[in-house]
Amino acid sequence: MFISGFTFVRNAIKLDYPVVESIKSILPICNELVVAVGNSEDGTRDLILSIDNPKIRIIDTIWDDSLREGGRVLAEETNKAFREINPSADWAFYIQADEILHEKYYDEVLNKMKHYLNRNDIDGLLFGYKHFYGNYDYIGESFRWYRNEIRIVRNSSNVYSFCDAQGFRKDNNQKLQVAKINAEIFHYGWVKHPQKQTLKQIELSKLYHDDEWINSNFKDELEFDYSNIDALELFDGDHPSVMLERIKAKNWEFKFDTSIKRLSTREKIRRFYYKLTKKILGEYRNYILIE
Repeated sequence: MFISGFTFVRNAIKLDYPVVESIKSILPICNELVVAVGNSEDGTRDLILSIDNPKIRIIDTIWDDSLREGGRVLAEETNKAFREINPSADWAFYIQADEILHEKYYDEVLNKMKHYLNRNDIDGLLFGYKHFYGNYDYIGESFRWYRNEIRIVRNSSNVYSFCDAQGFRKDNNQKLQVAKINAEIFHYGWVKHPQKQTLKQIELSKLYHDDEWINSNFKDELEFDYSNIDALELFDGDHPSVMLERIKAKNWEFKFDTSIKRLSTREKIRRFYYKLTKKILGEYRNYILIE
């Protein structure tokens, strides 16, 4: 069984993405890992080279910054990396630059890839998510956070990154048929110094909105206000080993009273419905769950 990893990144240093940790988190279970490094203003390419692992193969790309429709350029960059993986790969493991796979899940991931290898009705594997917010002690608690996403897909020319690279589709815009596995992706995209977070939000917004919208929504904002959140809970587990040095180097403070719940009417209705049915009302599912 041959496993290819793939990811994309641009301006990782400028925007403080934990891309080195992200790549290192899946390297042990991949035979190769393709990194599409976009045209950057910092030393992102050298940063990836510093990992110094023969499994890593860099492809240099140019982002089309004129694409400001639904973050479509993110899917295009994902597809550039995906199309460069080894043609003989059985599975392709996608990881974004702010996502980490905990090493405690390695056996589960490998076993499930082997288990479903010859199941042609399974297009991909579905992971759960933990979304960290503010710092490394809190995770999102409300239903605003997506709970699951596809991160392993078959190496097929029919499969492609969809929308703004959150998920995948196959020919004729069909949703992938997936199996849920007992593993979670740790998402750290909302954890960084408030100044870096503001900068990241501005750069991301440029992929969705025009300059007028950017200028009117980010006036005089120097530091991101993490306190403007509906509900958080304390994280009581352990972080992936690749993240420990980054966590130790944290240089900002964020505290949140987890008893505070600023819930919208929609959120209250969804919570009530969930208590009755154990289903999330109106949950977006970019996949068809088979098992």
